[in-house]
Amino acid sequence: MVADAGSAGFASDDVDSFGAWLEPLLPTGYRLALGMLRNRDDAEDAVQEAAAKAWRRRSSFRPEADPRPWFLAIVANECKMARRKSWLAGRWFRAATVHEAEAPADFDEVDQLRQGLSRLGSGARLALVLRFYLDLSYDDVGRTLGVTAAAARVRVHRALATLRADVAEELRDE
Repeated sequence: MVADAGSAGFASDDVDSFGAWLEPLLPTGYRLALGMLRNRDDAEDAVQEAAAKAWRRRSSFRPEADPRPWFLAIVANECKMARRKSWLAGRWFRAATVHEAEAPADFDEVDQLRQGLSRLGSGARLALVLRFYLDLSYDDVGRTLGVTAAAARVRVHRALATLRADVAEELRDE
């Protein structure tokens, strides 16, 4: 049972009020999952599982805290689990499908960037997705990752440096 859950915006044992409280966070969670997993079906599955885990872990939410980093941390962990399961099952990382209408003018550069992101470790990719794809502040990135804002800034900086070097090397090899 959640202590003082009403101040969090949901009644402690009411699934409907929790669902209404969580609903505005789902699109951001989906974008994070899509950025991490690069597959729409897998991203939907990860967010659904994260929502179920959020319900089970609702007692860990502090009512005075921002719910977005709390939920995004659950989504990120679920994405890591999904990638582990996928790897253990022998499936390889799949690139997201880009529809013709969504394809940018310079698809080759975007494709190289996506490939570079897929080669990053999950922690580095997560830091970049949170900061640039979801446009979170360093404070929110830090809360989601469970580190300080300064540590989040360092992680993003290192991930960017790795990505830049990797993409630059790919461009030289062409």
